[in-house]
Amino acid sequence: MKIIPIETSRLTLRGFTKEDALWAYSIWNDPEMGEYLPDEAKEEIDPEYIKMLEALGEDEECCYLIPVLKNSGQRVGTCSFMTSEDGKVYDIAYCVHKDFQRRGYATEIARGMIEYARNRGAEKVTIFVSKENIPSNRVAVKCGGKIAGENTYRKRGTDIIMEDYLYEIALSSQRE
Repeated sequence: MKIIPIETSRLTLRGFTKEDALWAYSIWNDPEMGEYLPDEAKEEIDPEYIKMLEALGEDEECCYLIPVLKNSGQRVGTCSFMTSEDGKVYDIAYCVHKDFQRRGYATEIARGMIEYARNRGAEKVTIFVSKENIPSNRVAVKCGGKIAGENTYRKRGTDIIMEDYLYEIALSSQRE
């Protein structure tokens, strides 16, 4: 899914390109950074998996983005959103590389995507966050999220059961 880049105070959230595949892989498959993500960390680079990642910028259902620093173009993490068929609900996700954590980037990324959704007439934004991921739960709350449900799933390729909170952010009544 292609979009015009999303601008925040320090970041540009630009579309995912083929050249971003190894960057995303380095985050999503790192045991520490990927701990709360649905995919298992892979010990070896799987060429088929990389090929699939290279095509994420062309995905028709999910908009994959790369947040980069405005002043240098350096990549900070990954993020994405999916919309409901009627465009009224945006489900967002974000992940910040460990070298950039604890600097407010996750909150800035989430707020940028929330504002993008609001400007396109969305009524609600949802975020699934692992119950154990304290920093990401804080981000969801800072952005106005209220727990609306809970979910469990099996982390792909493992026997690990993950527990999530579903946060909802009502846009029609929220002002930033």
